[in-house]
Amino acid sequence: MRWTPWPPPNCATATLSRSNTGRTRTSSSPCAARQKAPSRTPSRARHVVSTQRAPGEPQSAHEPARRIADDLEGDASRPAAEPPVYRARVVDLPASERPRERLGHLGPSALTTAELLAILLGTGSAQEDVLQLATRLVAEHQGLRGIASADLPTLTSSRGLGPAKATTIAAAFELGRRLALESDDFRPMVRNPVDIARLLQPEMEVLQQEELRLLVLDTKHRVLARPLLYRGSVNSAPGRVAEIFRDAVRNNAVAIAVTHNHPSGDPTPSRDDIAFTRAIIEAGALLDISVLDHVVFGRGRYVSMRERKLGFE
Repeated sequence: MRWTPWPPPNCATATLSRSNTGRTRTSSSPCAARQKAPSRTPSRARHVVSTQRAPGEPQSAHEPARRIADDLEGDASRPAAEPPVYRARVVDLPASERPRERLGHLGPSALTTAELLAILLGTGSAQEDVLQLATRLVAEHQGLRGIASADLPTLTSSRGLGPAKATTIAAAFELGRRLALESDDFRPMVRNPVDIARLLQPEMEVLQQEELRLLVLDTKHRVLARPLLYRGSVNSAPGRVAEIFRDAVRNNAVAIAVTHNHPSGDPTPSRDDIAFTRAIIEAGALLDISVLDHVVFGRGRYVSMRERKLGFE
């Protein structure tokens, strides 16, 4: 009688039976069937192929351990799935946490800058809600001062801001400026070019177009108004000298300070700037309104034409 090896190759168990002829017959075990069947998992196929042996080759003692190591290595090589990110929208927040409701219950001083800005904006965009939009705008413009000094094209170019939202922001900041000018306690005083630069340079040095702006001053050189007179080429249109003093006469001003910017970034006054300044000084002398200075703003610097005696001879 002939006996088959125990255990049989590629299988931990086998069933022996004796046929009617007296010969021994080995039945196929479930594990052998599984080894013959192709793997349904693509990532595991390489392990089955790598552990197959030629007929008659003895099984290595380290083969089971090698299979386990290969399986673990395959699992570790698969990229881990990123956890989902959940963002709460304003409408999903409790009523007591929404900006409008918080302002109604606690007052505007209890709200953050982003929350106040979110109330002005009203709605967000498809990608972010209004509070997320407001928070990003504050960060992009480096705070409230950056938003206040930005012009309409700059605001409109920000993602999520259209013309309607941009004009709402500009109108709100302009109301704040006018309120400050109406109060004697907060009305800024202009004594030198440094005071003029502190008031206007942050917003004028970043303008893409040339603008002519005026500071209308009272007897103590406090600012009564600061109108925008022209946008474009300052020295091109005739009759502008007379228009400059219109706001000064309307406010019973005793002095003015003239300012304009050079979009090129170089604040060096041109010959037209010097001639324009002389014409303003002569017209002011006739109206008994003194011209305190004419300041030209560039990128990060400015020039006082009075200090350089350009047109102020």
